[in-house]
Amino acid sequence: MKNAYFSQLASLLVLDIETVPAYPTFEELPDRFKSLWEKKAQYFLKEGQNLSQVYQERAGIFAEFGKIIVIGVGHFVEEEGEIFFRVKALAADDEKKLLLQFKKIIEKFKNVRLLGHNGKEFDFPYIARRMLVQGIDLPDALNVADKKPWEVSHLDTMQLWRFGDYKHFTSLELLAAIFDLPTSKDDIDGSQVQKVYYQEQDLGRIAHYCAKDVVLTAQVYLRLQNLPLIAQENIVWV
Repeated sequence: MKNAYFSQLASLLVLDIETVPAYPTFEELPDRFKSLWEKKAQYFLKEGQNLSQVYQERAGIFAEFGKIIVIGVGHFVEEEGEIFFRVKALAADDEKKLLLQFKKIIEKFKNVRLLGHNGKEFDFPYIARRMLVQGIDLPDALNVADKKPWEVSHLDTMQLWRFGDYKHFTSLELLAAIFDLPTSKDDIDGSQVQKVYYQEQDLGRIAHYCAKDVVLTAQVYLRLQNLPLIAQENIVWV
């Protein structure tokens, strides 16, 4: 017997990405990009900061100056009337290899709907931009540049929580606290990813953190829809 609410979840692919500056330091940037970063940084450079410092802190959030090192993916499955959530983290130093792996996964889903936290403004366009940089054809789910807003079916837990208030930013961590869900930041958080990657060289630790964010995003979405949470024993780490 089909679970009563699985039809609402079957097409969802939950995503989260982890990004870092494309080069470990500002000094290692090619000269052409150094001058372009200098122009970019003028918009958010604070008193007392230098280009090198702000590069390490901020470059990873811009697809033009960063790269993806982890893509966390999760989807709901139904077995004998019970809902499970399968999650895995793709991780690689080679961004093109990583993006090609992800493309194979996303193209397996029919009529897929992407779900993320701030995914519409960060994760989804970042992946699309980096695919183009790496010379990879965009999968249909990400090829939305010429589509009207109502033609794009992606979901975003941050926007769902906004209820139309475009001035309101709420972190995934805050939503977890509001809904009394376990934190995904019990080891590291996003601000530490660059250090863990370039200094500690611990990609596996970042991948695990990313996968936990995927699980939390899925649970927050369920709460936002007033649907039952996925039991811990029904979360399958692949």
